[in-house]
Amino acid sequence: MIRVLLADDHEIVRDGLKRILGAAGDLQVAGEAADGDQALALVKAHDYDIALLDMSMPGLAGLDLIKRLKAEKPQLRILVLSMHGEQQYAARALKAGASGYLTKDSAAEQLVGAIRKVAAGGVHVSDAAAAGLVSSARAPHEALTDREFEVLRLLAGGRSPTEIAAQLHLSVKTVSTHKTHIQEKLGLGGTADLVRYALEHKLV
Repeated sequence: MIRVLLADDHEIVRDGLKRILGAAGDLQVAGEAADGDQALALVKAHDYDIALLDMSMPGLAGLDLIKRLKAEKPQLRILVLSMHGEQQYAARALKAGASGYLTKDSAAEQLVGAIRKVAAGGVHVSDAAAAGLVSSARAPHEALTDREFEVLRLLAGGRSPTEIAAQLHLSVKTVSTHKTHIQEKLGLGGTADLVRYALEHKLV
């Protein structure tokens, strides 16, 4: 039996996932978390074969959460289930320690297959994402650090520097510094330009 930790901030999504995994026969939902901090606490307290993570949750989330979970339990396998397109996020998620990336519009059988594959030690990305990973054409935002990338995503999502500082456990000054670096690396002006860039590249 493959023990799965579900981490998603929407209860209706977790309920749907539990039904899909329960019908598979060999998958057991052994834990549920509504945010990243809860997921980390559960991983510290229990052993799971695989964590199924949403990328965008309140509190600790995204690439930071993947890194923290892997630091806590290096043997834990992580499959990211996200509404964000694979081309934008898959490479960073895998680099952070995930073993697979799946979008939320995937079919149920794809999800079950990906969980089995990742739990068995494999890596799961779509053909399109795999092509993107080896492509030599790099978008400007790929030069950003993981932290800068998270700040860009949150700014584009309408968060203020104060809100971002609270979510990422940083000072407002540090967030402002990251914003300045992002603007320099992408050759952009103010926040409106950052939002436009993020929308054009489907980062939000």
